[in-house]
Amino acid sequence: MTADFSEVLASHGLPPLQRAPLSWLQVNLGRRCNQACRHCHVDASPTRTEAMDGPTVDAVLRALDANPGIRKLDLTGGAPELNPHFRRLVSGARARGRTVIDRCNLTILSEPGQADLAAFLAQEGVEVVASLPCYLEANVDKQRGSGVFVRSMDGLRALNALGYGRGEGRVLNLVYNPVGAHLPPAQAGLEADYKRRLADDHGVVFDALLTITNMPIARYLSDLRRSGQEQAYADLLLQSFNPATVPGLMCRHLVSVGWDGVLYDCDFNQMLGIPVSGARRRIEDLGDAAAWQAQPIAVGPHCLGCTAGAGSSCGGALA
Repeated sequence: MTADFSEVLASHGLPPLQRAPLSWLQVNLGRRCNQACRHCHVDASPTRTEAMDGPTVDAVLRALDANPGIRKLDLTGGAPELNPHFRRLVSGARARGRTVIDRCNLTILSEPGQADLAAFLAQEGVEVVASLPCYLEANVDKQRGSGVFVRSMDGLRALNALGYGRGEGRVLNLVYNPVGAHLPPAQAGLEADYKRRLADDHGVVFDALLTITNMPIARYLSDLRRSGQEQAYADLLLQSFNPATVPGLMCRHLVSVGWDGVLYDCDFNQMLGIPVSGARRRIEDLGDAAAWQAQPIAVGPHCLGCTAGAGSSCGGALA
């Protein structure tokens, strides 16, 4: 059995979710990736072929032109850097004065044809949000594949050499996802552990750690089912509901754009095929983002993942 998220909100005296002013555009550039992680809610892998095309990238840039209130462009995948239009989109958004986030898996920096990627990111002033589910090699390789940890350390050192993570303006944040079927620990304490271990063991520095709860969808849901933990994890999320996380939910300030240009309330709804406002709308239909304020947000049982414990969003813990 799964819980109805709207009913959970109502049971705590909270109204249905509605949008606040839109300030964040998250764009999935495709599902192709050089990795195939166990927890991936996108089901990304090297065999996926979905990718945002040039005209849709142009529509994203037009949406930025039409909406000066959208200050942040957040690029995801797959590995977003594998999209042939990635660098054009980054440069276009930076030329428009927007903050650009690259959700980077670190190993992409050492892939063939990407030798200058780190330097490009630094030149454009892109904020890097890098996945690293643990500071221990065995745990990372268990979740992400053999050899990923060593390549990730190489990627972090390359970024550090360009000034990332040193408090000098080039932002480097890491992302922690639990390896098992549990919630992330307290973000501040885990960040301190990460900083100490990575500096002492590998000479690596970074700015902040973002803890993100694994959502019970796609590949991670399949993993839960194989291990017989699906219901236990659903119960954990429900029992850990925290009303204090609701005001900061990322979906209240963000629109997610699929690789095909279709709009969603969040990245997780995108993967589940749940469109905004119950209708299929595209990036060309975004129009004036101010009109989106106070609009209802589509929800489902997976939303409990964002409101459990300290909460979870693409910006880390919420409470």
